[in-house]
Amino acid sequence: MKIVLLGYMASGKSAVGKVLAKDKSLDFIDLDAYIEEKEQISISEIFRVKGEIYFRKKEAEYLEELLKIDKNAIISLGGGTPCYGKNMELIQNCAVSFYLKASIATIFDRLQHETSQRPLVATIGTENLQEYIAKHLFERNPYYEKANYIISVNDKSIEEITAEINLKLHKNY
Repeated sequence: MKIVLLGYMASGKSAVGKVLAKDKSLDFIDLDAYIEEKEQISISEIFRVKGEIYFRKKEAEYLEELLKIDKNAIISLGGGTPCYGKNMELIQNCAVSFYLKASIATIFDRLQHETSQRPLVATIGTENLQEYIAKHLFERNPYYEKANYIISVNDKSIEEITAEINLKLHKNY
């Protein structure tokens, strides 16, 4: 079984994914890190040098590759991954998915001090960040909502979120 964690930037996908993978003795794969390893270049460099369209094509290719590998794993996606091409359809067919749903305030809180590490928000500036997040969430929510499960992450520890995911998995799989 593949377990896919999706949601907006800074919703905790990687942090939760690592703990969940350890709990379940499964491999943890961060899609962005996987792309960087395969492409031998950072995500922000890919965006800068080759552009977002190139990145989205590669992202879809590598997602499909990971979902079709014959081993169980926890896969953490980039915030935009479910919203492009047939990515969400692929996820629905090949994995159990969890949308880690964070409020605009929670995301803003987490992102405002790390914009330089996030290529899509690096040029936004803190004064426009909240509006940017709200607009993006509005656009992406229809894709995120197609996940098998929606877990609210606001004011919860990584352990609480992981326990909630484990409970849903235990009840249904």
